[in-house]
Amino acid sequence: MPEIKLEHVTKRWAKFYAVEDLNLTIENNAFVTLLGPSGCGKTTTLRMIAGLETPTSGRITIGDKVVFDSDLGINVPANKRKVGFLFQNYALWPNMTVYQNISFGLSNVKEALPKIDFDAKNAARLAEILKTPADVVSVLDECRDKDGKLEEKKAILKLIDAFTLSQYTAKKLFDYHLEAKTDCASEIAALTAKVETAKKAAQDAGFTLDDEFRYTKDGEIVTQVRKLTKEEIDLSVRRVSRIVKIGMFMDRYPAELSGGQQQRVAIARTLAPEPTVLFMDEPLSNLDAKLRLEMRYELQRLHVETGSTFVYVTHDQMEAMTLATQICLINNGVLQQYEAPLEVYHHPANLFVADFVGNPSINFVEAKGTQGADGALDLTVLGGLHAKFRPAKPLDLSKWFANRDEQAAKRAAELKEKASQKGYVEKGNKDEVFRYHIAKVDEEDDSLLDLPEITNEDLVLGIRPEFIDIADEGNLRGEIYGAMPTGMESTIKVRVGGFLLTGVVFGSSLFTIGSSVPLSVTGDQIMLFDRKSGLCITSGSLTF
Repeated sequence: MPEIKLEHVTKRWAKFYAVEDLNLTIENNAFVTLLGPSGCGKTTTLRMIAGLETPTSGRITIGDKVVFDSDLGINVPANKRKVGFLFQNYALWPNMTVYQNISFGLSNVKEALPKIDFDAKNAARLAEILKTPADVVSVLDECRDKDGKLEEKKAILKLIDAFTLSQYTAKKLFDYHLEAKTDCASEIAALTAKVETAKKAAQDAGFTLDDEFRYTKDGEIVTQVRKLTKEEIDLSVRRVSRIVKIGMFMDRYPAELSGGQQQRVAIARTLAPEPTVLFMDEPLSNLDAKLRLEMRYELQRLHVETGSTFVYVTHDQMEAMTLATQICLINNGVLQQYEAPLEVYHHPANLFVADFVGNPSINFVEAKGTQGADGALDLTVLGGLHAKFRPAKPLDLSKWFANRDEQAAKRAAELKEKASQKGYVEKGNKDEVFRYHIAKVDEEDDSLLDLPEITNEDLVLGIRPEFIDIADEGNLRGEIYGAMPTGMESTIKVRVGGFLLTGVVFGSSLFTIGSSVPLSVTGDQIMLFDRKSGLCITSGSLTF
C-alpha cells in the first residue's frame, strides 16, 4: 500500500482558511486519525486527499503518483485515485440487497485488466476439488434438514466459503451430487481435457497460460480494457463479506439490518474494489456506545487483515487513542501535533493538545515562579501555595525562552515576506494562543476578564487526573467535592481553596462528600507550559 504525502497544502474560501500550509506524511499501512474539534479542517483534509475537494494550493502524492499539484496544474479525479471512502451515513441503496450494494461499484469498473481464461480456470479448480470428494461430502452433510434432505441454497453457501468459490462455480460443484457417488474419474478427465484444450488454443494464438490462467506473452501478462466478469465480481463480494462477516445477509435489504450490520455492508462495499487507501469520515458516530466499541475492534482487525492504509476522521479523542498508529491533531486549520497516541497523551506539544486529548480532562494550574540554581522551579500555585517543580531532564529555562522568542521572530518575518507576495490573502480566522480553563468552585466568565500582562515568570502546570492520588499524609490537603465510582476506579473532584482538581483513584473505595483528605501528585510526567506561547516546556515532578 502507498505512502501519502501532503506538501504545503492550503484550502481557503475567501479569507477563511479551512486548512493552512499542511505538511503531512502518512506512512504505508498506517492507521492515521485526523482529530480535532468541529470545523477544524479534518474532513476538508480527508476530502482533498480523496479528490472530493480541490486544494487552493500545494501538492498531494499517493504512492509514486502526484494526484494534485497547483503549480503544475495536476488534479487527478477521485475515481482515478484508487481510494475507498466510507461515509458517516453509510449511503446504502435501499432498493438493493446487500449483495447488490456491494457489487454495484464493481459492475461499473472498466479498465486495463489481465486477460484470463475463466472457463479453464474454473475447470482446473473443479478438477482439483473432485480429487478429494470426501471433503465435499463432509460439507454437504452439514446442510441436511431434520429429515435428512439436502438444502441446496445452504449447501451452495457452505461450498462457497469452504473452497473459496464463486456462487456459479459452487453451483456446478453441487450439481455433481457427490453425496450420491464416489467415483469422479470421468468428470476429472473431462475437466482436465478442457484445461489442456484451452492451453493449446492459447499456444496456437502465440500466448501462454500461467498458473492463474492469465494470458502471457514473452513473460509479460497480457491486459485488455474490459469490465469485471460476473465470476470476478462474485469472488470479490464473497471475499469482503467473509472479512466483515456478513455472508448470511446477502439477500436482505438495508432496512432489514441493524445499524452495525449496515455499517459492515458499507465497509464491505468500500473494500470490494481493493482500494490502495481507505478513508473513513466519522463512520461510527451513528452507532450506540456499545456497538461503537465493538466496531472499533472490528476496524482494528480489518486494518491488520487487509494491510491497507487507513485515514480516519473523528472528533472523539477516545476513538483516536484506541484505533490509531498516528494521531494528526488539527485546530483552526493548522497542524498542532502528529505523533503516536501515547506520545500525544504524555508529551503534548501545547496547551490545546493537552486539553483536547484525555478523558477525564487534564487539570490546568496557573503558576508563577523562577528557576533556581539546582534547576528546580520554585512556584506559587492554587492561590498562594508553594510548590517545587523538578524537570525530568536538564533544563535551562532562560535559553528556552530565548529560543521561543527567536522562533516567534522568524515566523513573523516569514509571514511578512509571504504577505508581500502577489495573491496573498490574509487569514480571517486568526490563530490565537489557546485559552485554557481553570476549574473553580465559583466559575467566572473568562471572556469578561481583562487579559493580564504575561511575563516569563507566568507558567501553567498540566496534571493528568491519574497523577492525583489520595495520600496517607502530605502537605497538600483538599476536600472531596464530588465522587463518581465506576467499579474498578473512581473519578473524584477535590477542592483546594477555591480551585477544583480532578483525580482518578483506582480501586473500589468510597468517598464522603465534604471530607478532608491529604493529596499527592505522583510521577514525573507533570507538564510545564509557557503561558505566553502555550507551548510545552518540559515534564517533571511536583511536590508541595
